[in-house]
Amino acid sequence: MTGSPHLSLRIDLANGARLGPGKAQLLALIVEHGSIRAAGAAMGMSYRRAWLLADEINRMFREPSIFTRHGGKSGGGAGLTPFGETLLAACRRMDGESRKALAADLDWLESMQSTDFIAGDGKAKDEG
Repeated sequence: MTGSPHLSLRIDLANGARLGPGKAQLLALIVEHGSIRAAGAAMGMSYRRAWLLADEINRMFREPSIFTRHGGKSGGGAGLTPFGETLLAACRRMDGESRKALAADLDWLESMQSTDFIAGDGKAKDEG
C-alpha cells in the first residue's frame, strides 16, 4: 500500500496556544455553515467541543476571530470577524507555502515508503 505523505502544519505560539489544521478547519466551516454547531458537526465533534474550541480560538489572540448572533426571529449563527478572516487566510497561505517548499522531500518520502509496513501491527518494534 502506498500513498502520498500528509503534511500537517501546527504552530506553537509563545503564549502556549496551538494553531493547527483542526482550528483552521473549524474557522473555514463556520464560514461555510454560518454556525459553530454545524461546523462542529461537520467535523464530527460534539456541540460542546466545538464551542470550547471556538472560545479557545477567540482567546488565543488579542482580537476575537469568531462572532456569534443570538437566536430569535431571524435565527442565530456565527461568522468570522475581520481578524478571523485574516487569520484563516494566513493559515491557508502558510499551509500552501509549506507544502510547496517541502514538495520534493514529500515526493522522496513517498517513493521510499515500505509497502510491507503497517503502522500499529507490531512489526516496527525493535527486537535488537
